[in-house]
Amino acid sequence: MSATVLLLALAGGYLAGSIPFGVIITRFAGLGDIRAIGSGNIGATNVLRTGRKGLALATLFLDGAKGAVAVLIAQRFGADAPLAAAVSAVIGHVFPVWLKFNGGKGVATAIGVFLALSYLMGIAAILTWLVAAGISRRSSVGGVVSMLAGPIVAAAVLKSEATAVVTALIAILVISRHADNIRRLIAGTEPKIGGSKT
Repeated sequence: MSATVLLLALAGGYLAGSIPFGVIITRFAGLGDIRAIGSGNIGATNVLRTGRKGLALATLFLDGAKGAVAVLIAQRFGADAPLAAAVSAVIGHVFPVWLKFNGGKGVATAIGVFLALSYLMGIAAILTWLVAAGISRRSSVGGVVSMLAGPIVAAAVLKSEATAVVTALIAILVISRHADNIRRLIAGTEPKIGGSKT
């Protein structure tokens, strides 16, 4: 992969990932700035706190889709370009330039790039999220546990070292964004899905 293709994949992935759909959707719906509600996060879980399930679902879908689209476009430019776009899309969501680099936690976008890189990774991440969140009743648990699916499937099933490394980096970034949630889980104070904070 040439340096030009790499830069384009990184820039394209970042710009796609940095689109703050949670902020855009809630503002268009007349709900103000989602960052002033609940946990202040721009993701679907916090949008759900507005009581508008449709808006939360739209945010979830679009946050995942932007990561998937970035990867799918990059696939036209070689085997390594999608991996570069995958990482930068998640970075874009977590650190969007439009929001002074203070974005979301990246779960939906990460699952979107997993799906685009390999449907096996994506399905594994979705199922893992559903099981973990369903049992714990905590979105953060689903988010953290689901991130392990990418590198495990990439290494054990796909046998792709490069994909395993990239998805592991994505997992580390997303899990690190859940540091406060993890501390609350340890303390037993993490609210359940639909609670006041995540």
